[in-house]
Amino acid sequence: MERFGVWMKTMSDKGMVLGTNGLESTGTVLRGPRGASATDGPSIDAKEIVGGYVLITADGMQEAIEAARDCPGLGYAMAVEVRPVRARS
Repeated sequence: MERFGVWMKTMSDKGMVLGTNGLESTGTVLRGPRGASATDGPSIDAKEIVGGYVLITADGMQEAIEAARDCPGLGYAMAVEVRPVRARS
């Protein structure tokens, strides 16, 4: 949990963390150490759960994927989905 705290603080210090709201239905799923495997997603199986989520701001999907690659959960068989957020009107 300490590693998650450091990761979240790092993104927060960069001004990337926004809050929660409006996930799109498309994205990229990262698995393995440093997100070595990246596939189109989401691909949630009934046995998988969402343990939480973080909304960040980034200059495009590539920057968001790079930030997600630092998630400490990737070293513990967790998957991280990166999705665009639907703009509110």
